[in-house]
Amino acid sequence: MFTKTTEEDSLYNGLEKMSGLEILKAINQEDQKVAICVEKQLPFIEQLSSAITEKLKNGGRLFYLGAGTSGRLGILDASECPPTYGVDHDLVIGLIAGGDSAIRKAIEFAEDDQKLGWKDLKAHSINTKDIVVGIAASGTTPYVIGALKECRANQITTGCITCNANSPIVDCSDFAVQVVVGPEVVTGSTRMKAGTAQKMVLNMLTTSAMIRLGKVQGNKMTHMQLSNNKLVDRAIKMIQDQLNVDAREAEKLLEQHKSVHKAIKYFKTK
Repeated sequence: MFTKTTEEDSLYNGLEKMSGLEILKAINQEDQKVAICVEKQLPFIEQLSSAITEKLKNGGRLFYLGAGTSGRLGILDASECPPTYGVDHDLVIGLIAGGDSAIRKAIEFAEDDQKLGWKDLKAHSINTKDIVVGIAASGTTPYVIGALKECRANQITTGCITCNANSPIVDCSDFAVQVVVGPEVVTGSTRMKAGTAQKMVLNMLTTSAMIRLGKVQGNKMTHMQLSNNKLVDRAIKMIQDQLNVDAREAEKLLEQHKSVHKAIKYFKTK
């Protein structure tokens, strides 16, 4: 039986009568439940993570598909993969109902178009080497569900992250993660606990995949892009620690190879 717990009435009432501290305590109390709910889904997150890793290893791409907050979270996770792990920008792709303009401003009724999600995927030449993960707190978003149904009809692997158990999105997903966090402090405001849960799962999916793809050495981001002075300083320190050289030598290696990973590899093989 499907029940939209994300739309159930808040456990708190008279919010407008509460003090600022009381409001914050209520939000914090609910937020503390999220990690526990995510923990319960670890076996399913692992299954989805392994499927993603396998696809990326074999030349495929990871697509995130969502509307509103869910879409923005997918885009955020995708956009952070290149600078953190040095991968191409088209390896992890986030798509949102209504297009890029919807990242900043909601596009009315875009999420209700059942055909738009598949159209957006086809614009990226989606194929069977890829994997598509639908993100929908409600588990009922037509933009996402329509696309996932088309993916399955075309033998494209699918997954989902939702915050309602047994929702329609599960029926069109090969790998379903269902983090049921319960009603929000402000009824129906799924940018809160549901959004936090989705962000936590997204962190897990790409981080675990990138580690397994060899983008981390020890616990360091050895493939990160050197896009600012802070990261350059971090890279020099990584090289120092890994190779037991002084800062000057580490800086010289970094300037020569433009990458922590390449610098370490060169030094150890010369």
